[in-house]
Amino acid sequence: MGIKVFGAALSPFVRKVRVAVKEKNLDYEHVHVDPFKKRPDDYDELSPFGRIPAFQDGEHKMADSGVICTYLEGKYPEPALYPTDPYEKAQCLWFEKFGDYELAPLATFGVFRNRVVMRLMGNNCDEDKVNEVLDSKLPPLLDYLEAQIGDNEFIVGGQFTVADIAIATHFVNMSLGGETIDASRWPKSAKYVDGILARPTFAKLSEAEHGFVKKYLG
Repeated sequence: MGIKVFGAALSPFVRKVRVAVKEKNLDYEHVHVDPFKKRPDDYDELSPFGRIPAFQDGEHKMADSGVICTYLEGKYPEPALYPTDPYEKAQCLWFEKFGDYELAPLATFGVFRNRVVMRLMGNNCDEDKVNEVLDSKLPPLLDYLEAQIGDNEFIVGGQFTVADIAIATHFVNMSLGGETIDASRWPKSAKYVDGILARPTFAKLSEAEHGFVKKYLG
């Protein structure tokens, strides 16, 4: 049956899994599932609460990007996306959650949702919410990221990990919403994110997604 990743292409969490799968040099099939429309009848078998992404590898079915990435690491350990050192692994999980739970509500659900999703649904963008994110809510997180990344290429242990994927995926969504990191204010963070997004596993998906948004929203 092979590997299948279920979800909408523009979802940062679906992208997170798709990048992880390709970083593992695995082939997969992407099955589009729109969370705003009726899901396939058997989707609850994959994701009991209807969320994306969902995942299938042969007879194994699961949901949640963090769970899926953990499974991938155990089933397909090379190349590694989690450090083996206990402390560095803990740091990796910390920064994965930083992306999933701190950046997501702002870069994705604050900027991207208003600038892209609302317009695709025929609704108006709430620029007040976008400006609140950009002016007051996101800067403290970027200050933290700037201090943590320093001059390093990767966020943990000098190696590319799922933490880098989890952070960078939300800046793809922010860029789809027309915003990027201010390199004059956060030069290290901007350089770091640009480097991660230049990886072929990210760049190919990002190019297609930007093309889609440009086609439908201009």
